[in-house]
Amino acid sequence: MSSPVFSSPVVSTPVVSTPVVSTQWLADHLGSDHLVILDATVFALAPSSTETGAAGPRYLSGRDDYLSKGHIPGAVFAGLIDVFSDPAGDYDFSRPSAELFEAAAASVGIDNSTTVVVYDAVVGQWAARIWWLFRSFGYDDVAVLDGGLAKWHAETRPFATGGTRPRAADGFTTTPRPELWVDKSFIESIVAGETDAALVCSVPPAEFAGTAGARPRAGHIPGSISLPAAGLVDPTTNAFLRGDELNRAIAPAVAAVGASGHLVTYCGGGIAAAASALALIRAGNEHVSIYDGSLNEWAADASAPLSTPGR
Repeated sequence: MSSPVFSSPVVSTPVVSTPVVSTQWLADHLGSDHLVILDATVFALAPSSTETGAAGPRYLSGRDDYLSKGHIPGAVFAGLIDVFSDPAGDYDFSRPSAELFEAAAASVGIDNSTTVVVYDAVVGQWAARIWWLFRSFGYDDVAVLDGGLAKWHAETRPFATGGTRPRAADGFTTTPRPELWVDKSFIESIVAGETDAALVCSVPPAEFAGTAGARPRAGHIPGSISLPAAGLVDPTTNAFLRGDELNRAIAPAVAAVGASGHLVTYCGGGIAAAASALALIRAGNEHVSIYDGSLNEWAADASAPLSTPGR
């Protein structure tokens, strides 16, 4: 199979009004003018030993699978490891500067008139990260594909192999929203009881408990509520939880919110945290931020406290 060539729009330019769109919605809009579909797949690999003997997380770009195993027709690969992150950052997937993000968006054919739909081949956390980046740079015409590539494939919808040439873009201009991020000092103020905000940890349960993990120091930031990103999708369909199921999943986090209504999500490196942020916003919680340094930064500080209830 080869990638189809879209020579003209099938329907008028769509503008998404929700953070998630269905596979049917995307199928109905394939080929639309100014629609850009992004494949943001990254694979997490088993930890490897570093020179110091400590385990460290490893990641593999999904680009090869995108090219050889297939992608949604017209989708452009979005390199989250090396394009939509700051390669000079202190940690994997450090958020890019406005200038780097503008260049990244333009490189995949996105300008300020584009509708963006992003998916991945996992459980949506990588797509959610791209979605959050766009929002944090002031762009809201972006949505995550519900169920991602797995649901698209299960519904026997069309696939294409090989690359897709990005559309010509007029340039992308950002309007940063710094309130969508918090830093380590902000987290310290929450832990100290000086700032009213609820901490939401998106790592798997064993990592939260401190009995597993790919970092030298395990556990979670004290006072955090566990909301594993993998538990926010239907394991059968890969679709995001919705309605009562979603509300039950996020109930402990919502119950922890104080008068400020502020929820701060984190994980290992700001990826799963984006999936939790997406779920919280879909459920109507508007005051959500991500701690971008997450446990990569927090656990690297030997003086920063970690709770390990499983030990």
